[in-house]
Amino acid sequence: MKMKQKAMMIAALAVFAVSCGQQATGDNTLTAKEKSEGWELLFDGKTMNGWHVYNMGKAPSAWSVKDGALVCTQGAAKEVGDLVTDKEFKNYELQFDWKISKQGNSGVFINVAERPDLPAAWATGPEYQLLETSHPDNENPKKRTGGLFALFAPESGAAMKPQEEWNQSTIRQVDGKIEFYLNGKLTLRQDLQSRQWKDTVAATHFKNYADFGKFTSGHIALQDWNKGVSFKNIKIKQL
Repeated sequence: MKMKQKAMMIAALAVFAVSCGQQATGDNTLTAKEKSEGWELLFDGKTMNGWHVYNMGKAPSAWSVKDGALVCTQGAAKEVGDLVTDKEFKNYELQFDWKISKQGNSGVFINVAERPDLPAAWATGPEYQLLETSHPDNENPKKRTGGLFALFAPESGAAMKPQEEWNQSTIRQVDGKIEFYLNGKLTLRQDLQSRQWKDTVAATHFKNYADFGKFTSGHIALQDWNKGVSFKNIKIKQL
């Protein structure tokens, strides 16, 4: 009996050890399991290392680090601009937590090209839309959170949390085929090389930007806007 109890105790301790190894110690950290799977933090919770302002480098801007989050401050007097990763990415799964102020409007761009002749990240990068529900644009399904801004509405069934509460989103891309998730639920699938994609872009104002949606790799960018938005736990696994 004693040997059996001892074996059970050892087994329980082993499960506990594995469980502890999988739990992060807090925000902006990776578990041992995530590290072994190839996840990489894009934000350390303390600095803006790995990020810069689109076409402006490390210039001061409305972006800062506050309470462990990347924050775009509403009404900030400093230079504005989208915040862009220093690195470029192709096939990956990106996860991030975010919260937004009342009537806030922001987004995350993928496959962004950064060139002096391009005005902003949106000139090339499709946008995972982030929109607080009281914003007037929320009346347009194609501008709702979890959709592909101005192009494709999110699928029903996923809901964002009330303003100033943290949401969790995922963007997955493999060879131009993308999936968007909001709080664990799929909101969109699209192929950036399909005829449907090309025809849809051609029917919008994005047709005026020759390189919009043409790339299947590039920078990731966080959109600056005139309302407050915050991001944390930004991590990526290359596929």
